[in-house]
Amino acid sequence: MLSRKAKYGLKAILYLAQVHGKGPVLISDLAAAERIPKKFLEQILLELRKQGLLFARRGRGGGYELARPPRDITMGSVIRILDGPLAPVSCVSQTAYRPCEECLDAKSCGIRLVMQDVRDAMADILDHTDLAAVLLKSESHRKRGED
Repeated sequence: MLSRKAKYGLKAILYLAQVHGKGPVLISDLAAAERIPKKFLEQILLELRKQGLLFARRGRGGGYELARPPRDITMGSVIRILDGPLAPVSCVSQTAYRPCEECLDAKSCGIRLVMQDVRDAMADILDHTDLAAVLLKSESHRKRGED
């Protein structure tokens, strides 16, 4: 399950993608617009900045903005930064592999085999879905709701 930290991080970075090119956004404005606790948002944005997804400007006219275009940031990259590996169990993780202590035969373990499929499917979707695509999908659904 997606942590609250990752969910807030995705909401924040999608907001920044929506206003990309219009200048930096103050944390207080972002927190209010997306209904995210400001202190928690500060920690999330700092992490995303440290990993190169965001750029921060200080002083008057400062705030946060995307460091890259929305089409160059995937949902998978944001989730991995904030939550760690996508794998539902450690024995199928590509970045934090750890065998299960109780497993007798990892190669034929049915649980591992199914969880590998789950991990692969999640990674395929999240790593091929960029912020620009999410904004388009959201706008498309919003327009259908207005009809």
